[in-house]
Amino acid sequence: MRSWPDERLSRLLSERPDLATPAPHDFGQLASRAAVRTSVVRALDSLTRLELCVLDALVVSGQTTPAELCTSVQATTAAVKAALERLVDLALVWESTAGLRPLTGVAEGMTGGPDAGVSGLQPRSADPLTPDQVASRLAELSPAARALLEHVLEQGGQATTSAARHTVLPEEAANPAEELLSRRLLVPRGGGSVVLPGEVGLVLRGGRTTTAPVDVPPELSTTPREPALVDRVAAGAAFELVRRLELLLDHWGTHPPSALRSGGLGVRELKAAATFLHVDEPAAALIIETASTAGLLASRADSDGNPVWVPTDVFDGWSTQDLPQRWALVARSWLESPRLPGLVGTRDPAGKPWNALTPELTSRSMPETRLMTLRVLAELPPGQVLASGTGLPSLVARLAWLRPRRPRTRADQAAWAVHEAAALGLTGLGALASYGRLLLAGDDPGDALGVLLPEPVDHVLVQADLTAVAPGPLETGLARKLQLVADVESRGGATVYRFTPQSVRRALDVGWTAAEVHEFLGTVSRTPVPQPLTYLVDDTVRTFGAVRVGQAESFLRSDDETALTELLHHPKVGPLGLRRLAPTVLISDTPIEVLLPRLRELGAAPVVEAADGSVRVTRPDQLRARTPRVRRAAATSAHETARVAAVITAVRAGDRAAASRPAGSASLSPSGSLAALREAIEIGGAVLISYVDNHGSASDRIVDPLSVEGGQLTARDHRSDDVRTFAVHRITSVKPLDVPS
Repeated sequence: MRSWPDERLSRLLSERPDLATPAPHDFGQLASRAAVRTSVVRALDSLTRLELCVLDALVVSGQTTPAELCTSVQATTAAVKAALERLVDLALVWESTAGLRPLTGVAEGMTGGPDAGVSGLQPRSADPLTPDQVASRLAELSPAARALLEHVLEQGGQATTSAARHTVLPEEAANPAEELLSRRLLVPRGGGSVVLPGEVGLVLRGGRTTTAPVDVPPELSTTPREPALVDRVAAGAAFELVRRLELLLDHWGTHPPSALRSGGLGVRELKAAATFLHVDEPAAALIIETASTAGLLASRADSDGNPVWVPTDVFDGWSTQDLPQRWALVARSWLESPRLPGLVGTRDPAGKPWNALTPELTSRSMPETRLMTLRVLAELPPGQVLASGTGLPSLVARLAWLRPRRPRTRADQAAWAVHEAAALGLTGLGALASYGRLLLAGDDPGDALGVLLPEPVDHVLVQADLTAVAPGPLETGLARKLQLVADVESRGGATVYRFTPQSVRRALDVGWTAAEVHEFLGTVSRTPVPQPLTYLVDDTVRTFGAVRVGQAESFLRSDDETALTELLHHPKVGPLGLRRLAPTVLISDTPIEVLLPRLRELGAAPVVEAADGSVRVTRPDQLRARTPRVRRAAATSAHETARVAAVITAVRAGDRAAASRPAGSASLSPSGSLAALREAIEIGGAVLISYVDNHGSASDRIVDPLSVEGGQLTARDHRSDDVRTFAVHRITSVKPLDVPS
């Protein structure tokens, strides 16, 4: 690595960011980190099937040159060399004087132990046979033994034996298994199991690690569609998402749902939200989860100290922005979110249902799945979209080729990503929208999305059946006022609002006067206000405030004795404890904050009377929560480049400082010990270590290093002639020795 140029080091640290956090002190520590098992496994998880097969061929075949590997991998020469170049850049393969070699721990990381690698072949035996030796021994087998050997290869190169003897001469073999064991075509591994060495599997497959080409990714199943139609469909979904999200958060600002003790949203509250938005529950769960991810929704305590879900203080600023800007914030947060809205409504392995906003509903691989899914869709040529029925399975197959090692739930995650992207408006009809490509590239999609959205309208068409039709998306301020004085009857391209006595009374409850209601309707309607609507407003105003409520606990006063008599004899007022004090006065033991909404539910239109006899108008409080702290957004490319450059500068400076120290003047650091021990494992042979035990006693030990993992060295100690473990931080020096082990 010391000889690598800065550009190559930058690629390494960018593709394996765990190596640079925190910044290594020198190249020794950087190399030591690169060989740690967790880091190796993480790097292996980022490889394609072709790259894994090339690495597997290097481990299994023992070949050390690119030309030799090209003959073993079922792929074109150019593809193999490109994959090999990336493996070297990722420090999973290094160029030694003897040729290409896999990094320590790669073989174990690829197999996860004794299992076969991605090609289905086991590693080579300790004393491998040459291809000619394998071919000659295969020719000596009986048909039954040859069939058994091929069966073992198809099953991953492992088998178990029952009565077969593991140590037997070829002429003494009594069954097919013994024929194979006697010729070392199967090798005992202990516990009654045997494995087929990698060099034997290669010969059986004609010198190739796989039987099918590995450099051709699966084709996507597509069908033609006009790009303009894709953009229009996606833009419509983007508009609906933002509108529904704003409607829900506005509603929850005054009617917040309760939060569960676990921090999630209850099933009943999710159903109520779906009914309010006129969508199904999975769509409502996606909207709610996206709002939380974008920092627009959080929990807080209400006046009684119970946790509830309310909009954050960011929501007020977000709702004043242009619709493309609002959508871009939500879409970016979804793309980077580890949340799994697709699991809401399902059950975990213990049978417990997954609730929306539950903290545990996350997966580290979900952001990568979303990004990979959209990038694959971005590769579709213009005018092509995923085919109905077969498109999604072909997309899942492509993702499995790109990341063969990534989780078994990849198919479910890919399906969720496709459906969620369509609901959010990133895709339409199975293809990425033009503005979605801009978002994916890190550019601003606002202008491209803005031209696809309809212009907001500032008027409605009031009809004689007490409805108003909005011929397009209303301006935000107008929509909020209209929702106060009318109820939404149906949503779509043209939203229909219906005026009712209850909706008009809702406006009067927050302080509107009759004149203000008439003026509003006359201003926003392009058609003359019909007479039935005028009568409805006037009748509601005439009955509004006929009954007044005060503190007794509560009292009710009205100049209309008949109104109080009707209310007193209503069949549902028994729990309110109403009593008549005078023909125009009733009192109640029920607190006013409970009595007032109950009377409104019974059809009365009471108002609150202050001590001086004036009417007191109150508007429900808009509850807001403090914006929760979220993880820092992904750094821009410029910031990431600058950070990597700073790490490279620090590593080179630390390397120069280490080289300037006098030899043998100080003990090795833990990272230095790790680097020296890994180098000893690569070279082989014995080493002399200076070790300080738990009692502080220092001693020199000659050991044969076997592995280094988790801060522990496993080695065969020559003094005790046994395998022991040593804490790496207690090793002060490591010196190679030419001593036979």
